[in-house]
Amino acid sequence: MLELSMDPGLFAVLSIVAFLAGFVDAIAGGGGLLMIPALLSAGIPPHISLGTNKLSASFGSFMASLTFYRKGIFRPRYWILAACATAVGATAGTISVDLVSTEWLNRLLPLAVFANGVYMLLHKSNKKDDAVQKTTIQPNRIIQSLQGLVIGFYDGFAGPGTGSFWAVSNMSFHRLNLLLASGAARAMNFISNIISLLTFAWLGHVNWMLGIGLGISLMAGSLLGAHSAVRLGSRFIKPVFILVILAISIHLVIKHWF
Repeated sequence: MLELSMDPGLFAVLSIVAFLAGFVDAIAGGGGLLMIPALLSAGIPPHISLGTNKLSASFGSFMASLTFYRKGIFRPRYWILAACATAVGATAGTISVDLVSTEWLNRLLPLAVFANGVYMLLHKSNKKDDAVQKTTIQPNRIIQSLQGLVIGFYDGFAGPGTGSFWAVSNMSFHRLNLLLASGAARAMNFISNIISLLTFAWLGHVNWMLGIGLGISLMAGSLLGAHSAVRLGSRFIKPVFILVILAISIHLVIKHWF
């Protein structure tokens, strides 16, 4: 394990980045695009950066999920199959990282992520997009199981844009409004984060002290982001979602095409 002999000023900067990452991640996902480069810039080795990011991200996704649950937006009993399938998929994806060539996937990723942004841009908002919808909305169990397996596998295998894949697929397959789709996305993302974290921990690739310290900041950002999403609704979520998707797409194009 790395010693936490980091300069206090650098740790303060990382904490601010973690707060912003948690805020963005609670609304649209993609917080890792802020957190991982920041950890790498601090001189932390790549494998430790990935594992430590999963630890801090688990704090944030847990807080966002809990907030959506308390607001009545996420109802766990309707997503049990999706949760189990996500855990299985994330485990398989993490194990497969060293077995499958990622070159073809890396080049296709920007297109898939960008397609989510186009869908959201063309999706017409209405008053129902801001409603909590306390009436029973039960997703199709077969479809949600497939979602969990596929998106969970992807998160364990690669990761960027996982939250957006969940949100858009929830809106498309289950006819959930943007608020409900985002709430379920955060909960499923928390499950795949935990599975990846356990794998990284088993491999010894987690700086626990740093991850917990940044996780507290990230959790605070997630709390603010989730409350903002609930209070301001789709007029706030949608532009943030599209901006995050654009940032992820550009990042992936530069990284894997050029």
